[in-house]
Amino acid sequence: MKRILIALVLILGSIATYAQTSEMYERRYNLITQQLGPAGLGVETILNAWEKADSTNLNMLLGRFRYFLAKGQSTEVVTKHEKKYLGMEPLLKLKDSLDRDVYYYQETSYDDEMFGKSMESMDKAISLYPDRLDLRVLKANAYMSYEKGSPDLTLAYLKALADDGAARKADWDFEGEMKDKEFFKEAMQEYCYSLFVLATPAARNAFMELSQHLCKLFPDKVDYLNNIGSYYLVSENYKSALKTYSKVLKKYPEDLTAIQNCVLASRMMRDAKLEVKYLQMMVKYAPEKDALVAKARIEALSKKK
Repeated sequence: MKRILIALVLILGSIATYAQTSEMYERRYNLITQQLGPAGLGVETILNAWEKADSTNLNMLLGRFRYFLAKGQSTEVVTKHEKKYLGMEPLLKLKDSLDRDVYYYQETSYDDEMFGKSMESMDKAISLYPDRLDLRVLKANAYMSYEKGSPDLTLAYLKALADDGAARKADWDFEGEMKDKEFFKEAMQEYCYSLFVLATPAARNAFMELSQHLCKLFPDKVDYLNNIGSYYLVSENYKSALKTYSKVLKKYPEDLTAIQNCVLASRMMRDAKLEVKYLQMMVKYAPEKDALVAKARIEALSKKK
């Protein structure tokens, strides 16, 4: 009996020492990163020691993720003739020798090896804490920053995440708060929007593919169907846009996004009769200010007849 008690005391003592050591490294890590940033001098040394002491600690794994991501990050100023670049506003606008507008943007790039190491830490964190949606969000955000306008890995990851979310019965843990499926669907819509505003052909195609995938998984979420209509609209495929928005309005006749975009598509097609149809819906369902604008437009179109 004494041997059992002694062994138990030793085990409890080693656990207490283990926890204290991990807490010590966490305090050191927090102190140095507050002063020098996530990839400052000495951070890697602390993280390596912390990993040896507590290899499954979530904050340690997040520290390694942030360290390698920041370590491999570099920025440069690039010039473009477009008013927006990858969804960004310009830092500065000047004129070139031909008196054309030149826009200056700050672009972030990542070292492939360092990015790979950051993903290894995040993958380990996700495998140990599979209910943490915030970890998956961090990974998706990192992919988007890494790939920018060519989001192949981003798309594959988001589609897989959508599959997990659709199949999941329990709520997600997001930064210590439990979040339901509606929260998840809204988060996925935010990624659709992020892909859309990148505005490259590859990003727009990824936006369309992800929206179609989400529409199949969550047919009750009308935003995804509106996304598909928006893809056709910016692609100047106005008939397909109207066809898609009509599906939205069949279920939700008061959906302002669909109504407004139908007005725009009709106008681009120079179909005044069709435009009036959707303007009348604006009058019925839109806020008072927008409804008054729609009425004025109907009157203007009537005078042209």
